[in-house]
Amino acid sequence: MLVMEFKAVLKESQKKAVDEAIRTSKFVRNKVLRYWIDNKGIGKKELYRYNTQLRDEFKFVKDLNSHACQASVENVERAVARFFDNCKKNVPGKKGFPKFKKHYRSVEYKQSGWKLSPDKKSLKFTDKKGIGKVKLKGTWDLWWFDQKLIKRVRIVKRADGYYVQLCIKVDNSENLEVTGYALGLDVGLKEFYTDSEGRTEPNPRFYRKSEKRVKFCQRRVSRKKKGSANRRKARNRLGRAHLKISRQRKEHAKRLARCVIRSNDLVAYEDLKVKNLVKNHCLAKSINDAGWRQFREWLEHFGQRFGRITVAVNPAYTSQNCSECGEVVKKSLSTRTHVCKCGCRLDRDHNAAKNILNRALSTVGHTGTYKNAWGDLSSTKPGSGLVEQDKSVNQESPDF
Repeated sequence: MLVMEFKAVLKESQKKAVDEAIRTSKFVRNKVLRYWIDNKGIGKKELYRYNTQLRDEFKFVKDLNSHACQASVENVERAVARFFDNCKKNVPGKKGFPKFKKHYRSVEYKQSGWKLSPDKKSLKFTDKKGIGKVKLKGTWDLWWFDQKLIKRVRIVKRADGYYVQLCIKVDNSENLEVTGYALGLDVGLKEFYTDSEGRTEPNPRFYRKSEKRVKFCQRRVSRKKKGSANRRKARNRLGRAHLKISRQRKEHAKRLARCVIRSNDLVAYEDLKVKNLVKNHCLAKSINDAGWRQFREWLEHFGQRFGRITVAVNPAYTSQNCSECGEVVKKSLSTRTHVCKCGCRLDRDHNAAKNILNRALSTVGHTGTYKNAWGDLSSTKPGSGLVEQDKSVNQESPDF
């Protein structure tokens, strides 16, 4: 799958129509979720029947395209399935019980309710919400794709405007030549990552650099009267500041992951539980600012796209063990140099990266690893429990 995103050029009347469509989509989702909670044991057939009842009962729901309403039901269905799946796997902590949505920012259409213009520079939405013809502003070229290949169309509202995302069913995988290189990565806070060759990538710290601006915008919001137009404008400025940081972080992780995957046949990294790491309130802000999880997702995505092997290994004792002799050398977080009796003297993160690579190479040859090398699945350390890694979508933007 390939996701193309365009900036939407809308009139004020169209913006109100899009907002109404988004509110209707949220209404359907929350009503269907309430119906599921009140009627235990019902299946997805009952949820779709209830969606039909809502369309008969409320006119503003019927004005929205029927497939867009079905997409809202599918969101509930996925949330319920994810919750039961976590319960079956005995995932520690909260299992992710489906919640009602207060802030909803998108409406999704399937293969009806919209029509692509002949010049493929605009979309016309044909339901009764009154959105009409939407001009697409972007650099993507849609001339290469048949309209039948477009499986989903989503309108997303962000702080800086509205965007249209097109999900296109095409094979965007590429075959690269074998490089003969394997790399281990150790992510950190001082450096973004250190590889097994001793090379480092500086940590950009996007949030830390923009924190002064974010705090200024936050103070402006808190000073405005609730419900006023000035508070709404101040909230929008705050949202734009956060949106800029998130885009910087995403592009940074995307660029690095692509370069690493293209340059190596095997890439190993730590199976870090970031959700648990951020419980340390002294480091939570810095860990979230680094974006380790996002970097890992892009590594797995490009690993599938380019047919490379990606291996997530257990991070236990990768910093303590010697990469040369395997001897355990105890050290605190403040100790940045690894010194062993065997004569090995390395930077702490360099030693950890070499240990990560050695553990990954020890898993090659297990069942499933060579299959993953051909791009069928993303490879993981056997028994690591990274089932979701094999379900990552093969697309340019995992946000779709």
